[in-house]
Amino acid sequence: MIVNSLSLCYHNKLILAPMVRVGTLPMRLLALDYGADIVYCEELIDLKMLQCRRVVNEVLSTVDFVAPDDRVVFRTCEREQSRVVFQMGTSDAERALAVARLVENDVAGIDVNMGCPKEYSTKGGMGAALLSDPDKIEKILSTLVKGTHRPVTCKIRILPSLEDTLNLVKRIERTGISAIAVHGRNRDERPQHPVSCEVIRAIAETLSIPVIANGGSHDHIQQHLDIEDFRQATAASSVMVARAAMWNPSIFLKDGLRPLEEVMQKYIRYAVQYDNHYTNTKYCLCQMLREQLESPQGRMLHAAQSSQEICEAFGLGTFYEDTIRELDARRADLLAKTPEAVEEPAEDTSGIIKMAIRFDRRAYPPQITPKTCLLEWCRREKLPQPVYETVQRPIDRMFCSVVTVAEQKYQSTLWDKSKKLAEQTAAIVCLRSQGLPEGRLGEENPSLNKRKREAPNQDPGGPRVQETALPGEICKKPFVTLESSEENLLEGC
Repeated sequence: MIVNSLSLCYHNKLILAPMVRVGTLPMRLLALDYGADIVYCEELIDLKMLQCRRVVNEVLSTVDFVAPDDRVVFRTCEREQSRVVFQMGTSDAERALAVARLVENDVAGIDVNMGCPKEYSTKGGMGAALLSDPDKIEKILSTLVKGTHRPVTCKIRILPSLEDTLNLVKRIERTGISAIAVHGRNRDERPQHPVSCEVIRAIAETLSIPVIANGGSHDHIQQHLDIEDFRQATAASSVMVARAAMWNPSIFLKDGLRPLEEVMQKYIRYAVQYDNHYTNTKYCLCQMLREQLESPQGRMLHAAQSSQEICEAFGLGTFYEDTIRELDARRADLLAKTPEAVEEPAEDTSGIIKMAIRFDRRAYPPQITPKTCLLEWCRREKLPQPVYETVQRPIDRMFCSVVTVAEQKYQSTLWDKSKKLAEQTAAIVCLRSQGLPEGRLGEENPSLNKRKREAPNQDPGGPRVQETALPGEICKKPFVTLESSEENLLEGC
């Protein structure tokens, strides 16, 4: 049996609840700034985490858990290490333990979601589905308590009867967990249903471990003082806040709520500094704006298609540019110190035409990109289709692509954040070196306009959007990851 080496106190704490799409790093840091004692990440599924490898991101000063498709599933940093709890969705004890061991050196606690009523969680036997299988609950929690170095907790919902609820929580306590969070509604109830403070109180009076009360945002918590009132109403050790914190994270601040504009700007700064994907940033800001989504600022946010555009909507355009320059300088400094990591993507770089170019998708119509322009030109000239070779360097997980057209190679000297962007920049280098149109707004290219009508759903340049194949799809050589001396844990299946 492994003894937990770090004790996270759950008595008299203000806690940010786990919330899907909300509990990412920027929100967690913001909650800590405003007075939260403990922050939970969003529920992350065990199978997804087991495909991830742990990567130290020296540019952002973070630890990233990265999926095989290079998407960051979980990102954390030293600032929150002693106060962040990793919540997983699981229905299997051995998988749960494997995930716990993967992340335990980077978090303060491990939590199992046993309360989510949503189908995406319950259909796999996770979340609230576990409440009907006490044997499985006991096995998962006992395995985690015995096998991990961190304190283990779980978050549940109440059962239809008080007797069944109390029997379950007593059985859970016997597994040796450090605390239990209780959402005071059953799996069929939603926020509009009243929270059962009396059931949480009965649980708190029955158990000897800390009980964390949850579910009070709709009826009880509108300002900071209400958090203590909710704690007293439930006799709980601590309070976990979800929606009220999502709407305004300064709910944790003893001095009272801060103006929403100030809160949102602070959130955006964290999102840019830690390279949060713009769609997640946008989602969280929309939850904060709520009834103001139809305001001019809300419309600008809704229309934003990048982190830069979000910053511009909130008067932070200069901040965005300064931060990107700082990150680029940090990246360049790291690369200068580790020259062995800076390999060129092709085995023979002689004869490659290079330009310092980046692809800005805002400069192009939705269905027209440099890659489509290059493909159409090759067809008209009866040339072989372009071939892209893309590599990723381990130190910062940036991408570079070389495109070969008519036996000539073209490459941008600037590395990009995604494989798709790197391929677009390589196509631009080829087109510009040949003096050809690249599809920018304002350029005329009748053949591409015709193609646009034929394939209205195609957007090969958009980040995180699946590319739709054209007839005679562009040939691509396999994507290659440069070798690194860093350890890759549980690399993708």
